Amino acid sequence: MVHEKPYLSDPPTAEHPRPAAAATLLALVHAQGEVERLSEREQLLSSMLVSVNAVLWAIDWETRRVLYVSPAYERVFGRSAGLLLADHREWRNSIHPEDLDYAEHSLARVLEQGAVEEREYRIITADGQIRWLSDKCYINQQIEPGEPLIVVGIAEDITEKKQMALELHRLATTDVLTQSSNRRHFFECANQAFDSACAQGAPLAFLLLDIDDFKDVNDTYGHLEGDQVLRRIAESGRGVLRRGDLFGRIGGEEFAAVLPGCAPEMALQVAERLGKEIQALSFSYEGQAFKVTISQGLASLTEQDSTLDSLFARADAAMYEAKRLGKNRVIAG
Repeated sequence: MVHEKPYLSDPPTAEHPRPAAAATLLALVHAQGEVERLSEREQLLSSMLVSVNAVLWAIDWETRRVLYVSPAYERVFGRSAGLLLADHREWRNSIHPEDLDYAEHSLARVLEQGAVEEREYRIITADGQIRWLSDKCYINQQIEPGEPLIVVGIAEDITEKKQMALELHRLATTDVLTQSSNRRHFFECANQAFDSACAQGAPLAFLLLDIDDFKDVNDTYGHLEGDQVLRRIAESGRGVLRRGDLFGRIGGEEFAAVLPGCAPEMALQVAERLGKEIQALSFSYEGQAFKVTISQGLASLTEQDSTLDSLFARADAAMYEAKRLGKNRVIAG
């Protein structure tokens, strides 16, 4: 009777026991396959981490040792990952000074909450660029006693999103021609300033100004020159007013200002200085020089003013009184 030799891959039987060498060889072949599969997975993971444009990081909370940072760190931060792995303070040094306290305190909240997903702060890259990050962080709440507390996170560069949001806000709140606040935004801010002044018992003034004979400017010199007049008056307004004052274009040739913390006497001085600045402006069209003036109405907050509208109405009435009395003047109402 002929007995066939068992293949290496055949399972051992009582009749054909597997030789030790064959078992070892099979184990090595299996181990080699596992190693190759593991290597493939590691290569795949490494490729994925390189392509992801977000910074993955992990830190031992107790020792503050950075355990891992993904390749995107060097692209986003513009700094050496090796330096960060050697010293966690590299992360701290990259944060914008104005955002440092917030970034550190919001990171510490992860200990209480388990996750912090609404962190946005600025960093300064190695070449001086300011970038915005959205940095989410988490801890494993199933940690066993004696195991290190590891905080992991993902930081995404949201600079372009921030810039787009700022641009959309600017477009929604700014008069395109004069780059001043538009009517809606001006009155939103003015109402906030009014409420704050009433709550604090602080002074506040409302100034309304209208360009004298602006229709004649447009009719005589054209609308392009009229636009130039509007732009330069807006520049004068922003230049004369103090930091914290509000200024906006609320109509065709009508501008307004709100002066928080400004007593009536000081508000009158501001208005008079603004009138002189605008009267000193010089315009030219095809070699012909011309000037413009403004009529202003001023109203200061009193105990009888329950809303901003009452201040606005008194300033409006005073401005029309300035027109009636000959223009190019300030009337306090």
